[in-house]
Amino acid sequence: MVQALLFDIDYTLLTEMPLIQLFLPQVYEKLAKKLGVNKEEARNRFLSEIFLRKDTYEWHDWNFFFKLFDLDMKYEELIERYPHKITVYPDVPPVLEWLKERGYLLGVVTSGPEYQRVKLKITGLDRYFDVVVTRDDVGEIKPNPKIFLHALEMLGVNPEDAVMVGDSLWQDVYGGKNIGMKTVWINRSGNDTDYYFADFRIRTFHELRKIVGVLP
Repeated sequence: MVQALLFDIDYTLLTEMPLIQLFLPQVYEKLAKKLGVNKEEARNRFLSEIFLRKDTYEWHDWNFFFKLFDLDMKYEELIERYPHKITVYPDVPPVLEWLKERGYLLGVVTSGPEYQRVKLKITGLDRYFDVVVTRDDVGEIKPNPKIFLHALEMLGVNPEDAVMVGDSLWQDVYGGKNIGMKTVWINRSGNDTDYYFADFRIRTFHELRKIVGVLP
């Protein structure tokens, strides 16, 4: 019987894209001055380092790239300075509230570092979750089983009694299925296909109500 649901953060519960669009031009400007190049060259150098590390442990941490280029910036400070730029999807709070009212245990599993907790706090989403596990808690990122199992252990729930909800087929769906969890792939754009890899596919959080209702 399903007792718990685990959620990814970015592009599942909320989007940080408005903040990224705000600070990247600042990064390019600072980097151009530091390297003595134009902003376009600075942009290319910064983004090339990000693309080279895609899906690695470091890729999930903006602070890693700030330090790599010796930039005096910290992502958690940007979150706190521009909290309105972290946008919760409007369908998320009512569904989390609905799940809590029905007694489900809720958790977060994220490949991001500790500043992910700041996002949850400034958006008020932290109040819904019984446990939050970041990569820093276990020294691993999704889809490594360790990060999921750590969250489930803290909740006291077996994998077969839990559901993983996220937007990444590799990290969230494969990671969850690999340890025996049911999986829900949220594809808000509707532009991609999972080839029926996930147990369930949704476009909005509201669809979770029906899914939970049919799960054994």
